[in-house]
Amino acid sequence: MTSSYDVIVLGVGGMGSAACQQLAGRGARVLGLEQFDLVHDRGSSHGETRIIRQAYFEHSDYVPLLLRTYELWAQLEQATDRALFDQVGLVMSGRPDGETIVGAKTSARLHHLEVEELTASAANSRWPAFAFPDEHTVVFEPLAGMLRVEACVQAHLDQAIAHGATIQANERVLSWTSTGNSVSVRTDLGEYTAGNLVVTGGPWASGCLHDLGLPLKVLRKFVGWFPIRQGPYSADQGMPTYFFELPDGTFYGFPSIDGQTVKMAEHSGGQPVDDPTHVDCSLQDFDLPRLSSFLQGHLPGLSPTLAKHSVCQYTLTPDQHFIVDTHPHWPNVVLAAGFSGHGFKFAPVIGEALADLACNRSTQLPIGFLSVGRFGRS
Repeated sequence: MTSSYDVIVLGVGGMGSAACQQLAGRGARVLGLEQFDLVHDRGSSHGETRIIRQAYFEHSDYVPLLLRTYELWAQLEQATDRALFDQVGLVMSGRPDGETIVGAKTSARLHHLEVEELTASAANSRWPAFAFPDEHTVVFEPLAGMLRVEACVQAHLDQAIAHGATIQANERVLSWTSTGNSVSVRTDLGEYTAGNLVVTGGPWASGCLHDLGLPLKVLRKFVGWFPIRQGPYSADQGMPTYFFELPDGTFYGFPSIDGQTVKMAEHSGGQPVDDPTHVDCSLQDFDLPRLSSFLQGHLPGLSPTLAKHSVCQYTLTPDQHFIVDTHPHWPNVVLAAGFSGHGFKFAPVIGEALADLACNRSTQLPIGFLSVGRFGRS
């Protein structure tokens, strides 16, 4: 027997859970399908925390979406009565002519955002947990902070279910087809039909959208937690989130949540993934040296001895900007992919855009620069 819905969502991680919440909140009959457990650690939306910020150095076109996503995170916190966003600020450290500093200052200027520029010496005095290079400029964004990533996904799912969505875990999608007016989805457990399909496959997006041949590359990313030896590394001691652009790479991290360890990772680098279902999550010989070198040079109060680790996956586009669009061949299929390691903070507004496209075939949100057509898929 085939079950029928208004919209089926493939993959209910960060973006898919938000799409389910938005769609169900509008009264749509929604089915969310997830191949693993809900709020799992196999993809890109896990590991305790994600940075959220507005002075976006990657491109100023993201800022209007960020202003909207801030509103939607606040609404989700209020609706679920749970804390999802810690406004601890963000320090960005880099050469004054580097991508990070120039881009953050440009976005702040164009969109009238609150940021503060400091010399390395002034920043070292203000945040003694860090060691900023003398040649660096430091930009502090006070409205930035960190999102509790698993709690965010769970909150979106809880709200979707509260509005009537059906969310099914441990069910793998085998194929889907569209006529332009309806879709059929076949899984390892059954078959479903709907008027519309939303594809939010994360690292599995290429497989879910194989007909498009999207130019996506998946990278294995190592994340480490390191013990505090001495120093003010907790948020309640004034420690912000941080991002360093250095000659050998870009690194980021968070204030301590448990008072004992600090989470950090390298945003650059990573190892290519052939099969996102079977990523090696064990500690590899190449995982630690670069992170250990970074922390010894720039967070001297931490021990380079690893306390625990995690592995996540980046799904990169060639220009490292997202893809959020309607399928070029099927108007009732919408997709979000290629979040390139900086997408989670946008989950609520991406969910809103996907719901607009699925329900209305258009959106007022400024996502034109994220079109799939820029890669010749039209």
